[in-house]
Amino acid sequence: MAETQELEVLFVEDDPAVRMGSTQALQLAGLRVSGFGSAEQVMPRLAPGFAGVLVTDVKLPGMDGLALLSQALAIDATLPVILVTGHGDITMAVQAMRLGAYDFIEKPFSPEELAEVVQRALDKRALCLEVDLLRRKLASYDSIEAKLIGRSSAMQRLRRLVLDVATTDADVLILGETGTGKELVARCLHDHGRRREGQFAAINCGGMPEALFESEMFGHEAGAFTGAAKRRIGKIEHARGGTLFLDEIETMPMNLQVKMLRALQERQYERLGSNELRPMDSRVVAATKADLLEAAREKKFRDDLYYRLSVVVLRLPPLRDRREDIPLLFTHFAMQAALRHERALPAVTPRHLQALMAHAWPGNVRELRNIADRFVIGLWDGDEGVQRTAEGASRPLDEQMAQFERYLIQEALEACGGSAAAAAERLGLPRKTLYDKMRRLGPLDAPAAEHAPGRALRSA
Repeated sequence: MAETQELEVLFVEDDPAVRMGSTQALQLAGLRVSGFGSAEQVMPRLAPGFAGVLVTDVKLPGMDGLALLSQALAIDATLPVILVTGHGDITMAVQAMRLGAYDFIEKPFSPEELAEVVQRALDKRALCLEVDLLRRKLASYDSIEAKLIGRSSAMQRLRRLVLDVATTDADVLILGETGTGKELVARCLHDHGRRREGQFAAINCGGMPEALFESEMFGHEAGAFTGAAKRRIGKIEHARGGTLFLDEIETMPMNLQVKMLRALQERQYERLGSNELRPMDSRVVAATKADLLEAAREKKFRDDLYYRLSVVVLRLPPLRDRREDIPLLFTHFAMQAALRHERALPAVTPRHLQALMAHAWPGNVRELRNIADRFVIGLWDGDEGVQRTAEGASRPLDEQMAQFERYLIQEALEACGGSAAAAAERLGLPRKTLYDKMRRLGPLDAPAAEHAPGRALRSA
C-alpha cells in the first residue's frame, strides 16, 4: 500500500483557531495537511486521482460543505470526503452520507478522534489509488504481450508464430502440459485473426458423457431422440465465422473421432435427426497434453484425425524450461490478484524470487498464478519456499543462482533504459564486473525490445 505520509489532507474550516488546532493535531499524527478558509480556496486543488482526502466543515462562507462535497465527488467519485458537523446535527450528517460522504465527525472532537477518522480515509484512498494504478498498468500492456507473457526466446518465438498463424484459416494443434496456457493461445489465435468478430466456441472433449457429446458438437433437430423437445444449435454451428476450440482432444471417443474427421475433411456436417448437410465455416484449434502419435500406435486415437488437425503445430514450453519468465509472470499475476481482491500489492523480495526460481512447477503457469494469489492474500511469504518436487530439489545450485542473477541484471537494464553503466550503479557493481557477468550468462534480451523495436543496449 502507498505510504499515507505521501498523501495529503485538505482541511477546510473558516474559523482560524479551529483550523490551526486541527491541522496541528493531524501534523502531530504524522500526516501532511494543508488548511483552507473556504471551499472556493480548496477547489483548485481538487482533480481526478488527487492523492489525499478532503475534510471540510459544513458551515462555510460562500459555498457550504455539502455543495463542496457534491463538487468534489463530481470531480472524483472515489475521493474520501469527511464532513465536520455541529453538535447534534444528525439530519445534516445523514444527508451528507446519502450524498456520498466517506464519514462525518461532530464538533467538538478530540485530536485523537479526528486523526483516527482521517487515517482510515487515507488508508482507503491509498488502496484505491494503488488499485487504479495497477488497472492502468495492466490495460497499457500490448494485447499479445499481456496474454502470452515472457521475455524468453521460447515465448518470443511463440508470439511470432501465433501472430503469423492467426492471419490464416489453417487448423492448429496446440501441444503442452497441463497449465501451460493452451486455451489462452487458442484465444490469441482467434482474437488476432480474421475471424475475431465471430464466436470462440470451446468444448472439453472429456468433460461430458459420450451420449451427449454428438448433440453438443453437431446439434440436433426436435424429436431426434427421446427428450429432444426442440432444435439445438451445436458448437460447430455456434462457431460459424469464428473459432471452434477442442480441448483435451485425446479424450474424444473413437466413434466420434470418425464423425469429426469427416466434418473436417468435407467441411460439412449434419445435425442429429437431419439429412441436410450444413457448411462448417469455422477454424478448428485443438489442444492436447498427450502424444497423439503414440496414442495412435496404441489404437487410442486415429492417426488420420491427427494429421488433419496438425496442419500447424504449436508447442508450449513448460514453465521449468523458461524460468527467466517466472519473475515477470509472478509480478503480473500478483497485480491481477491485487485488483481482484482489492488488496495492496506486497513487495516482491529476493527471498520470494529465490523460492520461485527453485521450484519445479509441475502445474506450470496455472500453479504460479495460484501462488501469486496466495502471496497477495497473505498466505505465502516465501519463507517455506514452494512445495518442491524431486526434480526441483535436484537442480544444481549454480544453475538456480545463474538464472536468478540473470533476472536481476535484466531487470536493472530494463529500469535503466538499456544503460549498462546505470544498471551497474543500480546493482552496486563495478561496470567491469557487470560486463563479465553478462558475458558469462550469455546474450540478454534488449530491454523493452518488444515495446520499442530496434532499441539497443547502451554502455552509458
